[in-house]
Amino acid sequence: MTSDEIKEQLKQVKYPGFSRDIVSFGLIRSAGFADGTVKVALAISTNDPKVPLQLKREVEQCLRAMPGVTDTIIDIAVSAVKAPAVGGNQAGTAAAPKTIKYAVAIASGKGGVGKSTFAVNLACALAQGLTAAGRPGRVGLMDCDIYGPSVPLMIGLHGSKPEINGDGANAQLIPIEIHGVKVMSMGFLVDDNTPVVWRGPMIMKTIQQFVQNVRWGELDILLVDLPPGTGDAQLSLVQTLPLDGAVIVTTPQPAATNIARKGGLMFQKVNVPLLGVAENMSFFVDPAGQKHMLFGEGGGFLTAEKLGTTMLGQVPLIPGIREGGDKGIPVVVSDPQGLASKVFREIGDAILARLQRPGV
Repeated sequence: MTSDEIKEQLKQVKYPGFSRDIVSFGLIRSAGFADGTVKVALAISTNDPKVPLQLKREVEQCLRAMPGVTDTIIDIAVSAVKAPAVGGNQAGTAAAPKTIKYAVAIASGKGGVGKSTFAVNLACALAQGLTAAGRPGRVGLMDCDIYGPSVPLMIGLHGSKPEINGDGANAQLIPIEIHGVKVMSMGFLVDDNTPVVWRGPMIMKTIQQFVQNVRWGELDILLVDLPPGTGDAQLSLVQTLPLDGAVIVTTPQPAATNIARKGGLMFQKVNVPLLGVAENMSFFVDPAGQKHMLFGEGGGFLTAEKLGTTMLGQVPLIPGIREGGDKGIPVVVSDPQGLASKVFREIGDAILARLQRPGV
């Protein structure tokens, strides 16, 4: 039995809370077989004492299913995740900018719930509030949806290219500012006809560069728009940027809320506090003022309850939100006094309040 055969078998073992296996995450340090005994060494970084125990149990069960295996020796080297010096609840494999006061992930379990539209409008709402408080330019939006970066289109920067300051190892990307929000996106770096076909390490490297090699400046809050799921981008982010919290976006129907709950559980497993759940496309108000629950009712509240967090707000389903995204003028900017804008500002206020309160 070869080392490669053992690793192939171990691809069945997923890292707790993620959809990716421990082999592709690069956690296997060595693997060998002699006299019926398989010996495997792993190296992981976690502060959760349950993770190595669960991995050891699942690895042993997986290996014992192989023909000819009578015993196993599993060594797991655990390194603690150090707390960051400024903000955040865990630090990753590289230092994050100390100029970012709060970093918040905007996530969903599945696609199609309007997460990027939500992130864009929330960023603009936060920028409006901070500008009114005398702190302009203190909101950042990092589009980490590597495979489908839609933020540039939605915020009015489609076709834009960021400037580069310096050269070589010291080069830094300058985020593009619009509507009071500093934006960086993969969409700035590839053209519309270029599909992004990348493996995990390339995704991790890009996210690390977006954190470390972008001149964000002084930010009160950085919103990070994540792709759907619980895979490479999510793990890369929590290993790179000390997150102060995560917001889960869902629509009301069970098809969305069931998966959104799994997304929330993933953040809890990696010790990122949940700031709350936002329900998108919650209801439609017709010209007569009648409210219609087109996608069901109560899903966001139920998700928040099951995750032990709060319901941040319900965003209505109105044409102006979609039109704003298509035109690159978010509804919070084009109709600041409208119902949707009011909801986004309330959600932004609630997030800031929870960030500023110990023990989120």
